Amino acid sequence: MAFNYHIATLLVLLLVNSTGGALVQQQPLVLKYHNGQLLKGRITVNLLWYGTFTPIQRSIIVDFINSLSSGGPPQPSAASWWKTTENYKGGGSSALLVGKQILHPAYSLGKYLKSTHLLSLASSFNDVSAINVILTAKDVSVDGFCSSRCGTHGSTRSVNGKARTAYVWVGNSETQCPGQCAWPFHQPIYGPQTPPLVAPNGDVGVDGMIINLATLLAGTVTNPFNNGYFQGPATAPLEAVSACTGVFGTGAYPGYPGRVLVEKTTGASYNANGVNGRKFLLPAMWDPVTSACKTLV
Repeated sequence: MAFNYHIATLLVLLLVNSTGGALVQQQPLVLKYHNGQLLKGRITVNLLWYGTFTPIQRSIIVDFINSLSSGGPPQPSAASWWKTTENYKGGGSSALLVGKQILHPAYSLGKYLKSTHLLSLASSFNDVSAINVILTAKDVSVDGFCSSRCGTHGSTRSVNGKARTAYVWVGNSETQCPGQCAWPFHQPIYGPQTPPLVAPNGDVGVDGMIINLATLLAGTVTNPFNNGYFQGPATAPLEAVSACTGVFGTGAYPGYPGRVLVEKTTGASYNANGVNGRKFLLPAMWDPVTSACKTLV
């Protein structure tokens, strides 16, 4: 079973307030815990780069993952954003650490991938306890990409069927659907046409990938095998971050990401500091303590 990060969720949020009317008072948001396993402790994140990525693009994503467990950067930090996952049942941290990286620059499976291809690529790592992440380049089409999803997470089974390994897939939407999968760094296809924000790392596609990767990593550690935290049907669950889609700062409403920080020299928008001086824009995450979507700023 794979859990897609649906663009439909974002489109609904963008459309709801497109008339500019007053927002309806929201009911408390509750993600039910379904008594299943969560991913806790030190977790290796293996990366498979499918297609062409520049060294700078790869370093942005590696720095983001390493930022989630680094106490060094100033507040607000990516690590403080990730720390909310500790509030999910059982307590304890989920410390992510980049492990092996495999480059697939030759497009060995072609430039159109089906879900079965993603499963095959996710099985490239012989590491049962890791999260295996597949990242597809901007010229790679994936079944359902842009039309119904910006990425997905799920699990693969070992040969004997006993062990399950979590995986994540995220695509670079820069040339295919930035209005759907790289908002708010590109104007949305539907809803209010507010000016796009300036991407903090100067790459609309990769900065959009960071938002979707953050969403799916949070969903993976809190609902890795379809029996953790989620709301709604198990086949299309709202998870830790996807339940808060479109919210990046205080005062957010459909079509407006909220008040975020702006870098003075570049004009780039961000809300989280990371390692190596990186800045990221991270979406709100549902906090079980307050039953509300929590933003960094």
